[in-house]
Amino acid sequence: MNILLLGSGGREHALAWKLAQSSLLAGGGTLYAAPGNPGISQHATCVGLDVTDHGATIAFCDEQRIGLVVVGPEAPLVDGLADSLRGAGVPVFGPGQAAAQLEGSKGFTKDLCARAGIPTGGYERVSSEDAGLAAVRRFGAPVVIKADGLAAGKGVTVAMDMPTAEAAIREIFAGRFGPVDANGAGAEAVVEEFLDGEEASFFALTDGATIVPFASAQDHKRVGDGDTGPNTGGMGAYSPARVLTPALQAECMTRIIAPTVKTLSDEGMPYSGVLFLGVMLTATGPKLIEYNCRFGDPECQVMLMRLESDLGELLLACAENRLSAIQPPRFSDQTALTVVMAGAGYPGEPKKGGRIDGMAAAEATGAKVFHAGTRTGADGALLAHGGRVLNVTALGRSVSEAQAAAYAAVDRLAAPDLFCRRDIGWREVARERG
Repeated sequence: MNILLLGSGGREHALAWKLAQSSLLAGGGTLYAAPGNPGISQHATCVGLDVTDHGATIAFCDEQRIGLVVVGPEAPLVDGLADSLRGAGVPVFGPGQAAAQLEGSKGFTKDLCARAGIPTGGYERVSSEDAGLAAVRRFGAPVVIKADGLAAGKGVTVAMDMPTAEAAIREIFAGRFGPVDANGAGAEAVVEEFLDGEEASFFALTDGATIVPFASAQDHKRVGDGDTGPNTGGMGAYSPARVLTPALQAECMTRIIAPTVKTLSDEGMPYSGVLFLGVMLTATGPKLIEYNCRFGDPECQVMLMRLESDLGELLLACAENRLSAIQPPRFSDQTALTVVMAGAGYPGEPKKGGRIDGMAAAEATGAKVFHAGTRTGADGALLAHGGRVLNVTALGRSVSEAQAAAYAAVDRLAAPDLFCRRDIGWREVARERG
């Protein structure tokens, strides 16, 4: 079988690395990636394909006899690419446009929760700056403000005081996270109740009927040590998140994920793919923070480091509506931890073009370095080319051991224009040390 993977970040490098090990490619199958990156090119044939051109993508799948398309990022899903591919008879891992509103519109998800009785924080949808300012004053601080549409992981503000909350509303309706029009991330905002507790991520696979748990992880969104500074797309993660106990995972499946899948199916929007649940573990039980319709980044990197099952077989079973017929995913008992190396200035405008050396030395420790934002220079050198540039990922028998291994690999890299947090996994490390 030939497989096409769409995307170019660290998540997609991890997917390419794991898909390249799949039995689906046995006997001469080819893994293609569009557009890929220098790390992905180690495992796949990278092609220049404009995924916003649905016709060209379908034509490529026909010409190359693609048997499975794996959509890495959220934008093509929200754009309806999966619908176009399915309409052309191409098996695809990822939800259609209607179901992808779970990520494409924060307001859509909150309204669905209200209809289905899914536990989440109180909220109000607003479509103007004045309405937003009035809403945050009604809620009071602390309060959460979210741009309604896609904002590359940066459209959320957890405001601990009113000036920060009001500034966040003004930024959204000034167009910071997307156009202030009917289709832009700045057209609407959601003002939400602040939920107190510890946050974790839980993932499940579904073909629209069968749902199987995948894995848990804990991300670190703030840019600075001790969870300080602005939110980012994620500065590191570890898996499993032991704070999300088997009992809590079962509660998430029963009270949040299952009613979501059922409601979408009942309303004519069947969901097929991965459901990424951001959950707050409150004193009254887990509550939904948000859904994403793709694997997380950098959560994907740590989960796939632990995955022992054939990823290709799992994703194809979702795409072909036969998830109930295969074995559920199996994972190593070890912990995986990843440290994001980001360009100086991130999450603002990052410094680009800096040389990166020491990759082989870092991986000689047993770590795996996934490329998130890199390019190859004219002289063949590896260069930084993004906000989040590398994901240095390692395994250990505990979070403490995985953390030590990941930072040992980080310290073998020579990348003066990159920085990282030095405390990824700090909550669980503290618990392990008593």
